[in-house]
Amino acid sequence: MRKEKALLSILSDGEWHSGEDLAQTLGVSRTAVWKQLNRLMDDGVSVERLRGKGYRLTDSIDLLDGDVIASRLATTVRDALHLDVFDTIDSTNAYLMQGRERPDKTVRACVADRQEQGRGRRGRAWSSPPGENVYLSLALRLQGGFAALEGLSLVVGVAVVRALDKLGLGRARLKWPNDVLVDARKLAGILIELQGELEGAARVIIGIGINVHMSDSERVVDQPWISLDRAEPRVAWVRNEVIAEVINETLSVLDVFERNGFDALRDQWQSLDALYGQALRTEPDGDEGIGAGIDHTGAYRLDTGDGEKTLRAGEISIRRQV
Repeated sequence: MRKEKALLSILSDGEWHSGEDLAQTLGVSRTAVWKQLNRLMDDGVSVERLRGKGYRLTDSIDLLDGDVIASRLATTVRDALHLDVFDTIDSTNAYLMQGRERPDKTVRACVADRQEQGRGRRGRAWSSPPGENVYLSLALRLQGGFAALEGLSLVVGVAVVRALDKLGLGRARLKWPNDVLVDARKLAGILIELQGELEGAARVIIGIGINVHMSDSERVVDQPWISLDRAEPRVAWVRNEVIAEVINETLSVLDVFERNGFDALRDQWQSLDALYGQALRTEPDGDEGIGAGIDHTGAYRLDTGDGEKTLRAGEISIRRQV
């Protein structure tokens, strides 16, 4: 853990703290406190200084805390899960891809305040500034081999929407195959990676990125986006709470998926389909038609007027016609 995180934890109450008090609490010199404050400001944290009063944060900060996350997990989930929390990491998915399994735990989770090499679908960069969003990955084994995992990114999308609905969002929709939208703008993305053999238990890495406090200056993307703060400003969004609820819902949905297959969750996904009935154009093929929902495998159906075209994840993306 970086030394600055302990300092941030103290300042996160928004109150004034003198340099002497900070040094005493942290067990360091006032010079060390001053250096840590400068490093925080270099990282973009806004700190106000006032002679005679000391230091305080000018904006609230939403810190990650593994103990708080664990306290909000369902008991069965907490007992089954090993959680790692990082200030900075290359990629939460990459960390779990390389990590060893824990014999005493069936699920591993990794969250980070910031990713340096965050990835989206098809290797696209995922903007991952510190202190703003949720960068969460889960690793677990699912039975049935790769063939049984069709529709997996879709059911994880259902879990994310359910979690955010419980926390107060209530109007998120799903864009096939792996995006969560609000008002046709991207709120969250899902990245599934598989390890193992074609048959038997497959090790699944599920990456989930959610925009929570994102502001205009911090992201350059090729599509409209939205954050939880903007989508529902009446809710005080806290990243620890979002992470815990998403983990709870994801593992609950995956239990249903593993026992009963994709069909058990298909209707839920269909009810959240942001593209149904919309005029669509596929890329790069340029097929045009009307969104017609998903089939029993999770493939998307496009009504072209001359028949139905089936689109499979990984082969094509969909954009609304302009």
